[in-house]
Amino acid sequence: MRASKQPPGSWRSGAEPPPLVAGLAGVRGFTLLEILVVMVLIAAGSLLAAGIFNGGGMRGAKLHTAAREVAAQLRFTRAAAISSGQPQEFRIDPHARSWSAAKGRHGSLTSTGELVFVGARAQQGADGEGVVRFFPDGAATGGRIRFLANGAGWDVDVTWLTGEVRVRRTQERR
Repeated sequence: MRASKQPPGSWRSGAEPPPLVAGLAGVRGFTLLEILVVMVLIAAGSLLAAGIFNGGGMRGAKLHTAAREVAAQLRFTRAAAISSGQPQEFRIDPHARSWSAAKGRHGSLTSTGELVFVGARAQQGADGEGVVRFFPDGAATGGRIRFLANGAGWDVDVTWLTGEVRVRRTQERR
């Protein structure tokens, strides 16, 4: 009997498979359950890490949300000054935990943590109220609003020359 030519990569039934395929015959993969358990563990670890890096879990998340809200209102006030051609003010009262911005916008801040305003003395009102004034060319009087809790926090910085508003983690003092 004459052997027929087989295409490469195939073998006849009853014949021994090539060494590469034979080596994989006993290999077992992961089950769906094992993959899901690993994914749940990774998700739980990520949530724990996020809580640590946000400065104390929910308190840190609330502070970050408040800082982003204030930054958005500062940017809005700057845009209103540029578009209207008139100076606009953003006022913040750390004791009352409230703010007011251009075009009658106002709101309150979370009672979580400590709130500190640092700005130009000439712009500060009574009782520690702070004011950041934006000019039609985009510049500002500058200032910093600091949100602190559990030794961590967020700074909302307004540069005086360009009026740029940035949110960043509070730098530890050394």
